Parts: sequence; C-alpha cells; structure tokens
Amino acid sequence: MSDSRVRVWDLPLRLFHVLLLICVAVALVTAQLGGNWMTWHVRAGASTVGLLLFRAIWGFVGPRYARFHTFLYPPRQVLACLKPGVHASMRHAGHNPAGAVSVFAMLLVLLAESVSGLFSSDAIATEGALVRFGSDAAVSTATSLHVALQWAVYALIALHLLAIFGRLLLKREDLIRPMLSGDKYGIDAEPAMDTPMVRGIGLALASLLIAGSIWLLT
Repeated sequence: MSDSRVRVWDLPLRLFHVLLLICVAVALVTAQLGGNWMTWHVRAGASTVGLLLFRAIWGFVGPRYARFHTFLYPPRQVLACLKPGVHASMRHAGHNPAGAVSVFAMLLVLLAESVSGLFSSDAIATEGALVRFGSDAAVSTATSLHVALQWAVYALIALHLLAIFGRLLLKREDLIRPMLSGDKYGIDAEPAMDTPMVRGIGLALASLLIAGSIWLLT
C-alpha cells in the first residue's frame, strides 16, 4: 500500500460528525431519563436541527468530498461494494457506495426525527417549539412518529457501527481514523480543500446555524 496521504475530510465536516454524535447521544439518553432531563433533550434536538441544516448547505458548497453529488451511486455499485472480493485498490477517497447509503439514510431519519420533535408534546411539561402551529391531530401524529423513529435511529447506529468494524476486519480499511484526522493513505485522488478560509467559513456557518436553532427552538 502506498504511503501517500490525501486530505479528504475538511475540518468543519469532521467537527460536524463529532457534534452530531454527541447531540444524538444526549437526545437519546435524556429521552429515556425523562423529567428535568427533557430540557437537555430539547436543546440537543435543536442543536441537531442546526447541524443538519449546516450539512445540507455544506453538501452543496463544501469541499469536494463533502458534496452530495460525489457519493451518489447507482444500486449496482452499492451491491458491488459489498462483495467480499473488493480490495484496497477499489477504495474510494470519499464515502464508498455502501457507506453513502448509510449516510443518506442517517441524515434523512435524523431530519424526520428532528422535525417531528418540533411538533411533539408529552401533554405534561415538554413540547416542541412548533406545537402551537399544528392541530391536535398533527401534534398527535408527530409525537407518535417521534417516538417510533427512535428505534430507526438505534438501528441505523448499529448498522453504521457494524459497517465500520466490518470494513476494518474484513477489508482492512480503517474508516474511523480518516474521519478524525481528515486524511486517507494509499489512495490516488485529488485532495479536498481544507484551507483556513474554508475552515473559517464552515465553522462560522455551523456556529450561526446551531446558535440560531437553539435560540429559536428552545
């Protein structure tokens, strides 16, 4: 394997992954704890909305491998990626086809979970910021959906972890270290831009969206 190093994940995108993991974990744990912890559940949910808005924008204007069009693959490529015979020479700089499906599924489910949470109410002490704009029927439906979707989140997290460790054990490809460092080794690809300007714009945008979401939705 080549020792060449290629920057694939920019700093704002790496921080997005870390912060999203923290917010989702806090939201899931506090939902189970209930009571006064629901204040933190709402804050974590609002922060998740801000993060998802950032990812949506960054998926169109961010560096090369952050853009959605770079990991849109046809089904045949997704199936080919899952075959045991795929080896290091077929590694992708950005998300591989199977990983791309997992990413899109996670983002869509978290978006649905976050939006439904904004219209949810426990009819006791906690309700989403947009409950007052929905009818009783809409709020009831959103609340049921919000509760049900947590199981989809658990399932996707489990599949995500299974894919990461399966890739490591079966194909000797470490997906965790590049997401932390931003670099992949042994690939021949164009590097992503991760300049101070890119970082500054990305971090400012993410901060603005997260702060705005917390201010408006809590």
